[in-house]
Amino acid sequence: MQSTGIVRKLDSLGRITLPMELRKSFDIGEREPLEIFTEEDKIIIKKYNPSDIFTGQCEDLIEYRGKKVSRDSIRELARIAGYKLTEE
Repeated sequence: MQSTGIVRKLDSLGRITLPMELRKSFDIGEREPLEIFTEEDKIIIKKYNPSDIFTGQCEDLIEYRGKKVSRDSIRELARIAGYKLTEE
């Protein structure tokens, strides 16, 4: 992990501001979704990249009931369930 030397205080609502330099470096646009992770005593902020809930694949996704699933996973699940698919 690399220190940026930047220190920010939380405001009264618990928010912080990401400095413009970091937003430019990571190509983070206004209102772009960010994902928050924790690891031991660390808080990690990462650009949100939707991915398949089964494989983590990021291409060819379909949303089903608020979850992202790739067409490959759908085909595999259909095969496992004994269905034969015809491609459109």
